[in-house]
Amino acid sequence: MKKSLIAAAALLSFSAVSFAQSSVTLFGRLDAGLEYMNGVQNAAGTGSANRFRAESGDWGTSLWGMKGAEDLGGGNRAVFHLEGSFNTMNGSGSTAGIFNRWATVGVENDRYGTFLLGRELFISNSVWDFDPFGQSNWSSASLVRSRNWPQSSNNVSYQSPKIAGFDFYGQYALSNATSWNGNGSTKQGREAGAAITYTAPLFQIRGLYDEIRNPANGTLGGSYADSNGVYSYSREYTAMVNVFLGQFKIQGAYQAIRSSGMTGQLPGQPTTLDHEWGGVTWQATPAAALIGAVYHVNGNNGAGNATMYSLGGSYSLSKRTLLDLQVATVRNSKTANYGLNANDFGSSPGTDNPLPGRSQTGVYAGIQHSF
Repeated sequence: MKKSLIAAAALLSFSAVSFAQSSVTLFGRLDAGLEYMNGVQNAAGTGSANRFRAESGDWGTSLWGMKGAEDLGGGNRAVFHLEGSFNTMNGSGSTAGIFNRWATVGVENDRYGTFLLGRELFISNSVWDFDPFGQSNWSSASLVRSRNWPQSSNNVSYQSPKIAGFDFYGQYALSNATSWNGNGSTKQGREAGAAITYTAPLFQIRGLYDEIRNPANGTLGGSYADSNGVYSYSREYTAMVNVFLGQFKIQGAYQAIRSSGMTGQLPGQPTTLDHEWGGVTWQATPAAALIGAVYHVNGNNGAGNATMYSLGGSYSLSKRTLLDLQVATVRNSKTANYGLNANDFGSSPGTDNPLPGRSQTGVYAGIQHSF
């Protein structure tokens, strides 16, 4: 009898351990290729030069990470997500830390949604779903100088379930300073955003609002010392649409980017930006996709305007491996100097920006593998 009780207790103990076990997944992506670009400033900044280089992350960021979930019962799960970026060509990691993209822990429920705490991609990255080139290196972040793809620390986020086609996502990131919006004592000012999406069989629409505040003073702007200004600290209002027509997907978006509290801005440094794009993806075969897109930006204060035209596509060798190709060109107005890469504001040779009024053209071809 005693042996039977011991066996039963051991069985119950084993069942409890099994119930609480977590599932952990290791995942990653390696992206590498060759890139040619003209219109790059020479070392003296007096003319244009050409450049040919090996590059990582043109089609998509090279990354690795871990994520997992533990069943807590009652439809609840504890979840975590750790993710960092690296350079495939030289093996170096990000200077922002080993898990510079994601470091979150939280709970989720199929009926009530997902609540997370930690570091995440900032909510402005959600334009990815509506960008024909999926926020590749030359796409919707280029003409707003990376305003569309930052990361965000000290974050509290909530993703709702989908109800009647609608879902909601919100983020709120604390400055961790004594002044709520930031006072220069921490690396990040307060950041926040919200997005509402409606998805139907034939189309999808999303409205997005976000703001990133200057950690120096909590304003939505910069100064002479912070020359990236509106591209870093501002409000952003975005409306986006996807249309699904069989083998074709049509995508478009409009963004109004507005700053306040800008002081001593440099000539050509805007305080407002209007950014729009449109494009078409043709899934010609299950393996081959062809993409065409146009991106345009217009800034005030003599910043001028620029238009980027891009053609490209991918061919899947398997479910995990694809070949990619993109050709793009930026045409600048007289005072504008936007480049293909999401460079900071300015015209120094180190930024890769073309000289004001000059164009820039590039092509890259690469391979990407996911695991």
